[in-house]
Amino acid sequence: MNGYLIFIVGVIVVHYLLDVTVSALNLRSLDPDLPEEFAGVYDDTKYRKSQEYIRVTTRFSLVQTTIITFFTVVFIVCGGFNLLDTLARFFAFSPLFTGLLFIGILALLSSAVNLPFSLYSTFVIEQRFGFNTTTPMTYLLDMIKALLLSVLLGAPLLGFILWFFETSGQWAWLYCWVAVVAFIVIVQFLAPVVIMPLFNKFIPLEEGELKEAVTDYARRQKFALQGIYTMDGSKRSTRLNAFFTGFGKYRRIVFFDTLLEKVTTSELVAILAHEMGHFKKKHIMIMMAASILQTGIMFYILSFFIENEHLFAAFQMEHLSIYASLVFFGFLYSPLSTILSIFFHVASRRHEYEADAFAVTTTSDKESLISGLKKLSVSNLSNLTPHPLHVFLHYSHPPILRRIQALRELQVPNVQRKVSYAGE
Repeated sequence: MNGYLIFIVGVIVVHYLLDVTVSALNLRSLDPDLPEEFAGVYDDTKYRKSQEYIRVTTRFSLVQTTIITFFTVVFIVCGGFNLLDTLARFFAFSPLFTGLLFIGILALLSSAVNLPFSLYSTFVIEQRFGFNTTTPMTYLLDMIKALLLSVLLGAPLLGFILWFFETSGQWAWLYCWVAVVAFIVIVQFLAPVVIMPLFNKFIPLEEGELKEAVTDYARRQKFALQGIYTMDGSKRSTRLNAFFTGFGKYRRIVFFDTLLEKVTTSELVAILAHEMGHFKKKHIMIMMAASILQTGIMFYILSFFIENEHLFAAFQMEHLSIYASLVFFGFLYSPLSTILSIFFHVASRRHEYEADAFAVTTTSDKESLISGLKKLSVSNLSNLTPHPLHVFLHYSHPPILRRIQALRELQVPNVQRKVSYAGE
């Protein structure tokens, strides 16, 4: 039997079994007793609801993973990729456009398989637990917009990658790496002003206590801002969130409208201080640099598997092609990608602690950050007691109780006085 086929199917099965095991452990780690830290924040009914939400979403994810894994293995073993390749070649386009068509069909097929799960998650599970506010029309428009962006942005990038591997010989991986890095940088600038407004409305924060407090804090930290905005997150969900976007003087703060309804001014400033900490501590640049390095390594390794006859035999392909090489390499790269993601998560969790410490140091107000984090956790029905293995493999943020414990151990500096806001 083909060694590549054994390896690929083995990786898929092992990954599936790991998911099942970790999910089972995570469900068993649910504690029916409310942690003392959240006494007075969670009531018994809300806490039981959060645990039921975790059970429902975890079991649903397992069903989805089981079905997708089954169809993936069957598709590989039964020569599904060769059938798609035959269809793409039927139109007798050039290799580049045939590749775009092949990967486009594959992407549409993947989307079609995942669509029922997405619909059920959005309109049944999220609706049941009070999160969903997405209308069918909004959902449909989001799909159309995402498809158009994939065609307008993704297709040209993929075309460049295919062209470089077709024409550039041994240095193709390097040119592809440079092209992808340039694409990432360009998108970072386009996202806040072109892409994101396609999906949400961004309204400048109105004058008042909150804007004054945020502006004052940013000024004291010598942090240049292009603006402070609210986003209509309630258009799709009741979840709370806030984020920075953009680079340099184009950086902007965005608060979900749902967040403004639930937290106080001092809590918002503390949450802002945490996000600003990521910039001040160079976390964004560090993670981006690491991601860029990972991309370069990936393209270099990929260059050794372009049009590999044994790899193509594993997928029962009749013709060798660069475009199919990209897809098949994804299966080979999966274990390394999983391992690297663990390191990224470890670094990300460490960065979260550092950003929390920055917020406390610059605001002299750890209680506002703690109370803000608690409100975010309760409103989003977060898991208060996740299993350590689940955290290790999947969490980019530390569990909320660990973050609060670390915050309580921090010493509040005396050099700055906590600012009090009206109504608090």
